[in-house]
Amino acid sequence: MGHKSDTPDSQIGEIAKRQHGVVSLRQLEEVGLTRYAVAKRVNRGRLHRVHQGVYIVGHRAPNHRARFMAAVLACGPGAVLSHTSAAGLWGLLKPVDGPVHVSISTTSGRKSRPGIRLHRCPALATSREPSPSPSYLHQEGRRGRRLLTTHRHSIPVTTVDRTIEDLRRTALLPPQLLRRAIRQAELKGHHFHGLESDRTRSDLESLFLDVINPHRDRIPPPEVNVKLGRYEVDFLWRSQRLVVEIDSFTYHRGSVAFHDDHARDLDLRSAGYAVLRFDDAQREKEPGPVIRDVERELERDAR
Repeated sequence: MGHKSDTPDSQIGEIAKRQHGVVSLRQLEEVGLTRYAVAKRVNRGRLHRVHQGVYIVGHRAPNHRARFMAAVLACGPGAVLSHTSAAGLWGLLKPVDGPVHVSISTTSGRKSRPGIRLHRCPALATSREPSPSPSYLHQEGRRGRRLLTTHRHSIPVTTVDRTIEDLRRTALLPPQLLRRAIRQAELKGHHFHGLESDRTRSDLESLFLDVINPHRDRIPPPEVNVKLGRYEVDFLWRSQRLVVEIDSFTYHRGSVAFHDDHARDLDLRSAGYAVLRFDDAQREKEPGPVIRDVERELERDAR
């Protein structure tokens, strides 16, 4: 005999707790609700429709994880979060509003729906379970199998490696955001074969290299993110004793960090290093003066 609290609503609550507040129509029917009972709860505001056959329990404002889970459930068995949405779930990029990206097997006849960007991937295995088991891709000529999907925060999702691979194959991201996602994945311990890293830790640093690289006849390549005494500096021309730091209030911790940076600059100058600082506006709007400042300091040391 079931416990008194083991009612359909209590079971719905348990399912929703595991799925970021989201349930599917199939799950509602499995706990004993009829279509009429579901419609009744929708009318009373206890369920709120997110997609066809998918509901959020008790409130109307889903967070990103709820949106991700709802989109995966809406696309049925075997569906997984992917592309930019997967990058958001893994913390490789900041989650953004807009369509949720979901990948399914190409054998499926499912179609895109409002709020979901559907991708068809033949390597993904289909599953009969509401939350699919991890999918693997057989590697020809190699031993073992490569993991393509997994779960994060209970949401079926492509692995970090597969997510980066999908992002590199598509044109969904501008280059600087793709670099940011790859860099965050590398910080999590992932390595991507054949992908050169510029060792920069921010888009500002990467874009600074984009500014100076065309002038290699006059500006030699610097060391990037290296230790100099007790400090770590963005760019270093060691023999010329020049340090360049890239600033942005947005990317730093706030005004306290800027004060700390100035104190560090004084220490480096006392040790005989010239220190130049450039912000993102200078790099984007006035690259000419940036190049001239770097050249001037390098030439000064040569004299």
